[in-house]
Amino acid sequence: MKLLIRIEEERGRFLIWAPLFFGAGIGLYFAQSQEPNIITYTVLVLLGLAGLVGVWLWPWGIGPLARALICVVLGFCVAGARAHWVAGPVLDFRYYGPVEGRIVAMDRSQSDAVRLTMDQVRLNDVAPWKVPDRVRVSLHGDQGYLDPAIGQRIALTAHLSGPNGPVEPGGFDFQRMAWFRGIGAVGYTRTPALLLLPPTSEISLAVARLRQKIANRVRAVLPGESGGFAATITTGDRSSMDRATIEALRGSNLAHLLAISGLHMGLLTGFVFQAMRVLMGLWPRLALNAPVKKLAAVTAIGAGVFYLALSGGSVATMRAFIMVTTMFVAILFDRHALTLRAVAMAALIVLVLTPEALTEPGFQMSFAATAALVSVFAWLRDRSRSETARRLPGWARPIAAVVISSAVAGLATAPIGAAHFNQVSHYGLVANLLSVPIMGAVIMPLAVLAALLSIFRLEALALWLMDYPIRWILWVAETVSSLDGAVGKVPSPPSLVLPLLAVSGILLILLRGREKWVTVFLFVFMAFSWAKVDRPEILISETGGLVGVLTDQGRTLSKPRGEGFAARSWLENDGDPASQKAAAERAGFLGQKGKMQIDLSWLSLVHLTGRGAETRLTQACSNGDLVVLSAWRKGDIPDGCDVLDREFLAKSGAVAIRTTSEGWRVIPSRPDDVSRLWTRAR
Repeated sequence: MKLLIRIEEERGRFLIWAPLFFGAGIGLYFAQSQEPNIITYTVLVLLGLAGLVGVWLWPWGIGPLARALICVVLGFCVAGARAHWVAGPVLDFRYYGPVEGRIVAMDRSQSDAVRLTMDQVRLNDVAPWKVPDRVRVSLHGDQGYLDPAIGQRIALTAHLSGPNGPVEPGGFDFQRMAWFRGIGAVGYTRTPALLLLPPTSEISLAVARLRQKIANRVRAVLPGESGGFAATITTGDRSSMDRATIEALRGSNLAHLLAISGLHMGLLTGFVFQAMRVLMGLWPRLALNAPVKKLAAVTAIGAGVFYLALSGGSVATMRAFIMVTTMFVAILFDRHALTLRAVAMAALIVLVLTPEALTEPGFQMSFAATAALVSVFAWLRDRSRSETARRLPGWARPIAAVVISSAVAGLATAPIGAAHFNQVSHYGLVANLLSVPIMGAVIMPLAVLAALLSIFRLEALALWLMDYPIRWILWVAETVSSLDGAVGKVPSPPSLVLPLLAVSGILLILLRGREKWVTVFLFVFMAFSWAKVDRPEILISETGGLVGVLTDQGRTLSKPRGEGFAARSWLENDGDPASQKAAAERAGFLGQKGKMQIDLSWLSLVHLTGRGAETRLTQACSNGDLVVLSAWRKGDIPDGCDVLDREFLAKSGAVAIRTTSEGWRVIPSRPDDVSRLWTRAR
């Protein structure tokens, strides 16, 4: 009875609970091993209708529970609809040959190579209905004076294949991410690319071309890393950012300055809002007879729309735009808007438009920081209204606001960042205190001034003034990240930790009184689970070309070069800061190139690679219990020998081997009972 009464008390606050239940439905969709069929959706629709009946007949008591059920059903169905809506051809074989397409996006790969995303793709001797809608190619080797532009057609000779799945069971699923981004093939080229036609004049690419034009102009005025930083915060184009600089920003917890999100959108629109109020206030007749504050709010919304389009419309930017728009619309109606309701509304809009964002770190960190900041500052505001409250002097309040916001946002996002990126910045608060005020008080206003001066072709004046403030931030990032112990490495948590973390954080914010103690038990359980995480003893890549074995010294790898993405991911997920070369030098594997062997107390493993590897299978079986063959097997497997060859791994994906009470067990990344849209495509 008490539970029903408590639920009824929350009925008026259901909007701020809705994202939790809607997100739960999305999470349930992605957690399925089989793609839901028509029967599943029919049952869900019937449950939703039953929920509507419950809301209509019993608005009190059962009503809130029925609303929660409806949100879960809607989340599940919206995610399924989105997955089918974005469906497109996926390359199901390895292709080598000419590739022609139109450039629609440019960025950099993990290896710091320029990477092009192309549509309107043509492949040699491939039927048009089998050609992917989008292809992403990394440019390696000497590309000469190649200067590609958005909208330009390009021809190159490339190696292509369908997007790969996780590099280990339960790992990051690039295949699923590529499905929702419409990318049906990825690959690389080592030969010079050829630009065919000048950029097209289609309206759909006009904003992208404007982004590139602005980024090029910024980099022309500010060469080097300052220009790359300025281009990133104004247009979202990171293609000119050096990998070492990005790593320094991450190591100092300043990487959020690169993501066009709440900080940038808030600073930009806030500056435009205040500037317009000041300018209109200089005209007495206008100030006395017109709603200056509301006119300034409309102008700020317009600036936000332009910035959203210019930045490419990422999840974080979309969330920030929705938040600031809600705030300025509230000003138009003389209402307060910086509340959890605005955060919940933004979350619902983003999840309806892009439900796959729920699984991405950008969405999780963005909303975690925003919800935490709104809650903490609302609590501080209520406390300050008390007659016994101690108030800071005026000059100290901005400083306190920066310290509190940096600390709260850092605490809210730290566990999420650690789970996704396997590192914690120990001096991130110091770096933020030294950088965020410069970002807000100097760099963003100068960026707005540069945009205004560009009308008269004088933007270089403002950009030059941005140079030294940006250099300061980059110096802080490099200095802080290079301190002893600045970055701590942590292993990837069990799969349930992040969902429980999200639920715990939401409950901590929404529950009242003693009910909040429930979250303490959840946080303790998550911390214990994370501390006791059990990493796989053996990992084998999807091609069979790399094997990693966990030893007392850390994970040792079967080779120092090749399959660098898998090697880097394994070591990061172990919380191991070693490089692939250093990990390969650890004790464990013995032998020579092409045949490496490691003997454990419970298993003897032989790794065969290189030309003619399949011909050495019989001999390898006589030396070990398990043979990993990076080639297609020819002939039968010798009796008493277990072999994981290229054919097996092509079906199973990367595998992990774990010890059990009954011996060792192979765990595939793509089990036979898993069949989703993005896995069927292969």
